[in-house]
Amino acid sequence: MKLSGLTLALLAISCGTIIGFAASIPDAAQTKNEDIKYRIERKKMVESAIVGYGINDTKIIKAFLNVPRHEFVLPEAKDNAYEDKAMPIGNGQTMGRPYEVARMTQLLGLTGTEKVLELGTGSGYHTAILSRLCDEVYTVDIQADMLKTAQERLGRLGYKNIHFRLGEGTLGWPEEAPFDAIIVGFAADSIINELVKQLKEDGKLVIPVATTDGTQKLKLVTKKNGAVQVKDVIKVNFVRMIKTDKDKPAVPPVSANDANRADQ
Repeated sequence: MKLSGLTLALLAISCGTIIGFAASIPDAAQTKNEDIKYRIERKKMVESAIVGYGINDTKIIKAFLNVPRHEFVLPEAKDNAYEDKAMPIGNGQTMGRPYEVARMTQLLGLTGTEKVLELGTGSGYHTAILSRLCDEVYTVDIQADMLKTAQERLGRLGYKNIHFRLGEGTLGWPEEAPFDAIIVGFAADSIINELVKQLKEDGKLVIPVATTDGTQKLKLVTKKNGAVQVKDVIKVNFVRMIKTDKDKPAVPPVSANDANRADQ
């Protein structure tokens, strides 16, 4: 639900300067000749769909201002890339609403030093946002063609602190565990225990979970003294988890390239 009145006015005062200042400074990952039209649309998206919904973390605001969302959607969807809605990215997958992506990111409480695991690379948009807010991103996708395209895109745009792996999201990335934070980009049937195991103490897992009534709830899972604390956050609508064919072996996590780097 959008904020209004005095609360929104105060947010506008505190964040307006950040928006104006950050929007005028191109991110290193932006193409040099990026159309000014997209910068204007991106600024409007941040004002209405992120700040307007109560996201006031200046680091997150700057990341959304600087990551070119139109580069991560299908070519025919570029003109609508900055609308506050989920966007198709191919293979029956979608990119989440800007507010949903921002809210999930905010829940992680990133300070810039974290090692983050992302499950469900998709087009790489949320990966790019995370890379601007933490030290290292480890991202896993089960679809080889989407992972390859995202890796090439992120490399072209200059994102360098990202490691890629082809594999099943429910397995995480045990060889690189533990992680400070884990974020899931698909709706699971339940909280995935294997991911909880791969969290550091005080680590956070943000995951959409399907409910019995057919809806989905975004859940924040915090690991405390080996146990978990679970909080329901908001209703969401994510693409369901791709399940491995029972007649075939599960896709094992394998490195997408030797260096696991976007710039290799």
